[in-house]
Amino acid sequence: MNGWLPPPPLRATAAVIDAIDAGRPLVALESSVLAQGLPEPANAQAHDQMAAAITAVGAEPVVTAVVRGVPSLGLEPADLARFLARDGVAKLSARDLGAAMANGLDGATTVAATLALATHAGIRVFATGGIGGLHREPRFDESADLAELGRSPVIVVCAGAKSILDLPGTLERLETHGVPVIGYRTKEMPGFFTVGTGLPLSMHARTAGEIARVFLAGRSIGRPGALLVVQPPPAHAALPRELVEGAIADALAAASREGVRGAEVTPFLLAAVNRATGGRSMETNLALLEANSRLAGEIAVELQQLATEEKG
Repeated sequence: MNGWLPPPPLRATAAVIDAIDAGRPLVALESSVLAQGLPEPANAQAHDQMAAAITAVGAEPVVTAVVRGVPSLGLEPADLARFLARDGVAKLSARDLGAAMANGLDGATTVAATLALATHAGIRVFATGGIGGLHREPRFDESADLAELGRSPVIVVCAGAKSILDLPGTLERLETHGVPVIGYRTKEMPGFFTVGTGLPLSMHARTAGEIARVFLAGRSIGRPGALLVVQPPPAHAALPRELVEGAIADALAAASREGVRGAEVTPFLLAAVNRATGGRSMETNLALLEANSRLAGEIAVELQQLATEEKG
């Protein structure tokens, strides 16, 4: 294929277009983790590590965003620097994309918004840290990620849902939305910062090829949603489960006392957990983002090989 262009109104960087023309598969990355999720300079470190991990296995990293009103696949260096500086960049869920486009805004895409753009672009693999889910308090607070996963035909590689969430409830809601959850070299749900949660998974895989085949089998019968691939954080960086649970309990109590509500809850809790763990949770976050990106790249390469074999 020569001269590939993304479907309107998406814009792609020259690096993404060159990758498609060269036959390299794409891996979507969210930009909210860079513009809102991680502080400076850890956000730049995360970007570089994720991009390098994907490139190393033969795929192409694609940071999704809305750049001055234009939904974009990839960020040019000047745009990336602006997003990393966290200055005037809105946080966009899927519902916010139209408004950001109409008003010419810079917007960093969450998991839900990245899924929406990846689906429109035809990108089939997406790497992130952890998905949103059902909150512990209030229980009716449910991330838009869950509904978007139910309608986006994308393989999403993560370390589970964020530890601050109601993890049993989140698994139940994923089932309700018809989203299969497959453990990569694990038989239980990871806890984002922790290797395990005690929550068993009904599906697991040992290789990227197995995951690619599961996804394609589901697509062959018209399944509309995502395949959620969960892998534990690297063992050297994982935190003890008891430490994380204690830190979350204290952070939830502090959030209640201080009246933290809505979109401010998640960053408040994550910052509190980072303080309680002496900064170790930040190291875990960086390690799992890199590992998830590498696995996503491997899956993207396997998907492309399987597609080539089918055509041959």
